Amino acid sequence: SALLPFGKTRVQFFAKARNTSTMALDESCAEGGGGDADVCELYGMVGSMGFGVDVFFLLFAGALVFLMQSGFAMLCAGSVRQKNVKNIMLKNLLDACGGALGFWSFGYALAYGDKNTEDSQTRFIGNTGFFLTSGFTTGDSYIAWFFQFAFAATAATIVAGTVAERCKMSAYLCYSVFLTAFVYPVVVHSIWASDGFLSAFTAEENLFRGQGVIDFAGSGVVHMTGGATALIAAIVLGPRKGRFYDEDGNPLEKPTEFAAHSVALQILGTFVLWFGWYGFNPGSALAIANSTSAHVAGLCAVTTTIAAASGCVTAMFTDTIIDMMATGEASYDLTMAMNGALGGLVGITAGTSVVTPWAAFVIGVIAGWVYYGFSKFLIMMKIDDAVDAVPVHFANGMWGVIAVGIFSEPDRQALAYSDNITRTGLIYSGDGNLLLIQLCSVAWICAWVGCMMTPFFMVLKMAGMFRVDPLEEEVGLDISHHRGAAYDLAGPKQEDVEELMEVRASKHGKVEVPMEVAQAANEAEEPAPVKMSMPAPEVDAEETA
Repeated sequence: SALLPFGKTRVQFFAKARNTSTMALDESCAEGGGGDADVCELYGMVGSMGFGVDVFFLLFAGALVFLMQSGFAMLCAGSVRQKNVKNIMLKNLLDACGGALGFWSFGYALAYGDKNTEDSQTRFIGNTGFFLTSGFTTGDSYIAWFFQFAFAATAATIVAGTVAERCKMSAYLCYSVFLTAFVYPVVVHSIWASDGFLSAFTAEENLFRGQGVIDFAGSGVVHMTGGATALIAAIVLGPRKGRFYDEDGNPLEKPTEFAAHSVALQILGTFVLWFGWYGFNPGSALAIANSTSAHVAGLCAVTTTIAAASGCVTAMFTDTIIDMMATGEASYDLTMAMNGALGGLVGITAGTSVVTPWAAFVIGVIAGWVYYGFSKFLIMMKIDDAVDAVPVHFANGMWGVIAVGIFSEPDRQALAYSDNITRTGLIYSGDGNLLLIQLCSVAWICAWVGCMMTPFFMVLKMAGMFRVDPLEEEVGLDISHHRGAAYDLAGPKQEDVEELMEVRASKHGKVEVPMEVAQAANEAEEPAPVKMSMPAPEVDAEETA
């Protein structure tokens, strides 16, 4: 099974997809089973094709998730000021590089390594497969690492936008490796591995409160982990210069708004992220060559779309209505729309396979409100998040995990998980056990990330490795750290424009300078003002006498 590298995770998909006749073929075609040779050969070919399709499905889904790195890069680049574009782009690139190295060396082993597959006891972390040196010889094992690496890189890159415009590059690379190599893998192991202490995939006798946590694609595992790290980093690092305080350190009456330098890049990044989410959520089915996985993947695509759309509309119009009540004028904020959509995507990620389409709509609507409220809360607390990643990923990651405890529908939950997982959402069962389990996972992620990342960032700050020099921040990190600005905005020299006009005049007679050319020339090089002195008036000598 292509799922075995995940520590036997979600093997239930295959078991439920195989009907009685298929299981009978397994027995008859086994060695000594006495099955017909031709039938068994055909059966083996079909099984081999299914295996290949599943591997390709994970390759395709993982590539979509990795494409989200470019979405984060575009969104962050568009959201910061022009003087910091190179810096934020490089940080996003280093997220992918640091995440790959960290997850290759230690992360995957800690997340899914299992020395004794026959032992049903739960473990805090995995213990085999460091540097992919143990049991990695086939395509299914390699594709398992690739798919999970894409998720780890996503968790790491969430922080990039939050600490933009004031964080040192060396500190950022250190954080990226530490998160993907240790902090994130422990969360993954606890909830997704087959021997995790909160996992819904562990042995029945070891299930947490007889159920285990349901976080299908990672509202908590990925987004809460990255969002909580971003929140801690923002608090320890402090706000950008001039955001909440003046030059003397006095609080501003109204926080300064730093305008995004490119709305086009922002909206491009949002669409790329939304597109990548179709690998994030449907891809978490982990297989496609059986009817059960196909049903689950199809449902995920629908719920993902509905939640994103409802989150977008809700956040934007909520902001519009509140602003109209205050000013009497209706305005529509693009940032609210974009982040509302992303909040809806984060909110549906945990329950994408276990909720109905109407529940996805409700989850998206509430996600829009959660984003709006938490964004305003951060400003009130003077916590500077340059791209609002904390409200999108942390707050809505928390909401997504909790929403499963309310809206998880029995039939869809049985399809996506084991039949032994019987406790469903509050509105269906009236039993709050699943909701309590989900709340415990939220508390666990907050506690673990807080205990690990707070001292990590504090040490960086005390060592002077975390924040750039105030003058460098004022000038911009592109010039101070990356050998020049991201954009060349210099216009043509005025003498060149004048020479061009003279050449044209000599060929065609008098030529009127086009308005656009004249304006560009004037903006490129303003002539120095000429001081004019009035000649003294002539005085008649006789009159003077």
